[in-house]
Amino acid sequence: MEAVEQGAEVRYTRADGLADALRGADALFVYDFLSTAVPGAWHAADRLRWLHIASAGVDPVLFDGLVRSEVALTNSRGVFDDSIAEYVLGVVLSFAKDFARSLDLQRESRWQHRETERIAGKRVLVVGTGPIGRSTARLLRAAGLDVSGAGRRARADDPDFGTVHDSAELTEYLPAFDYVVAVAPLTARTKDMFGARAFAAMKPTARFVNVGRGELVVTGDLVSALRSGDIAGAALDVFDTEPLPVDHPLWTMENVLLSPHMSGDVVGWRDTLVEVFAENFQRWREGEPLRNLVDKGLGYVPSAG
Repeated sequence: MEAVEQGAEVRYTRADGLADALRGADALFVYDFLSTAVPGAWHAADRLRWLHIASAGVDPVLFDGLVRSEVALTNSRGVFDDSIAEYVLGVVLSFAKDFARSLDLQRESRWQHRETERIAGKRVLVVGTGPIGRSTARLLRAAGLDVSGAGRRARADDPDFGTVHDSAELTEYLPAFDYVVAVAPLTARTKDMFGARAFAAMKPTARFVNVGRGELVVTGDLVSALRSGDIAGAALDVFDTEPLPVDHPLWTMENVLLSPHMSGDVVGWRDTLVEVFAENFQRWREGEPLRNLVDKGLGYVPSAG
């Protein structure tokens, strides 16, 4: 933040001091991207012109007051693309090669031969065609998987996905895929898009991966689908309630891989988030167009997907 401090008065605050810090402020950097403090302090934003959040998702700050205002909203799009793509490839390999079971058997000192699966030629649907989805598609395709996308607009000539399906017709084409990867932003259109109907449409051998937002999924329906065998497994990095409650059934399900909202968080990520803001701050000071400008009506930075 040193470069920012040289060009502005910077006030650092926790959530309980946000209202006081907002008075007279021109810009707000929401470094704690999980914080829900901004709506409650919004009454004090008497001269705010720009809000930047240290995440790709903007749902924690996309409340009515901000949407209706003329305050510009930017995000940290681009920071997590490759690391999340690597996470997705990792869980696909973990399912195919049964790594979790191998680790369990190792701890029990048990030698139990098994057969595993190939990933080459398996079909993957990436739901969400923004930068994270595109990076994921490129990496999975390089590993030999057959990748398609789902987005706002159907097309057959996308450079990263090849075929992109209309996400509004999700259940019509879900039966064709071995892996379904959710990377979509959380909007009114995508909330609860993976519920009982979607899971029932998937192959009983399919695996579901969520690295987008927890609220994309009706969690109870996912648990039921896993228990009933409607789908074969799930890898989940995000949840509708975080931290996941200690008594939640997902913790003990053998066909589930869990991680605590860390799929994009590689060594140095916190510094990179600040660098993104600092670079945008210089653009803002100099009157240049801001990068990663969010369309507040859509809830994300517009792209071709």
